[in-house]
Order: sequence, then structure tokens, then C-alpha cells
Amino acid sequence: MPGLEVLFAPWRYSYVVRASQEKHECIFCRALREDEDEALVLVRSRRAFVMMNLYPYNTGHVMVAPVRHVASLEELEDDELLELMKLVKLSLKAIRDVLSPHGFNVGVNIGRVAGAGIEDHVHVHVVPRWSGDTNFMPVVAGVKVIPQDVRETYRRLKPRFQSLARSYL
Repeated sequence: MPGLEVLFAPWRYSYVVRASQEKHECIFCRALREDEDEALVLVRSRRAFVMMNLYPYNTGHVMVAPVRHVASLEELEDDELLELMKLVKLSLKAIRDVLSPHGFNVGVNIGRVAGAGIEDHVHVHVVPRWSGDTNFMPVVAGVKVIPQDVRETYRRLKPRFQSLARSYL
């Protein structure tokens, strides 16, 4: 079709297939049962864990979730909340050390109307940001460019997450 740009993103195929087959399974609960590397889990503590976002907003976008399946922060016990926040802190440090971002967006979307794609299992997004990472592509073409494959980013980040876990947890 003339004027239509095609972006080749073969890594998304597995998501499309899985999404149609597993509509009701929580990705966080599934990640806890799967092989850590397959699920892209960077670090796990007793009450919380960090995993890569398979469909990131930016390179290095991770999600920090409690082990317990709850929908909102106010449902967490204090020890769960503390561990969740310790892993957010660890994530900031590890990503800063490996990827050298200029800043971060850190946030929680609670409920579908607030933007939660997975509304039944609360999680914190940690998104590294760089000067110039907002450009004309999303505005003009409706496209966000992620310059590195998520699995490559995982391979780069995991050793730092693991080494920091010894002192953060």
C-alpha cells in the first residue's frame, strides 16, 4: 500500500498468539511459575519481584510486583509494601548503572480507567528516560521505536540486579 510504513517486529508474534490463548491468566502469577529467564524475571525476593516489560514504553522498562495477587496497594501488608519499594529502589540503581538514563518515570496504574492493562495484580512501572527519547515518531507516525530487543536488555540488566539484591534485600 503506498505511503504505508511497515515496521517488522517479529518478537510480538508470541504475544499475539499467547494473548489470544491465555486471556485470563495473570502474567505476574505465570512468571512466578515459569523459568526465571524465560519469564524475564530479573530478581525475586520473598514478597515481590522485578520483571522486564515484554512490550516496553522504553528500553529497560521493568515492572515490580508483589508475589501475592492483589489489585491495589492498600491490599498489601506493610512488609509486602516495603519489599516492593525496596525493589523499585534497586531497579532505579541497576538501570541507572547499566543503561545510564537521564531520568525515570515511576508509577502505578490502579484500575482500568487509570490505565492498568493488568488490573487484578498491582505493579509498579519503572521506565528509564533519556533526553530526546520523545520525538516526532509517536506524534507523526503513531509509532514508538525501541532500539534494543527486550531479551538483550534483560541479559545486560540481570547481573546487576542480582549483585545489588545481596545488599538491598
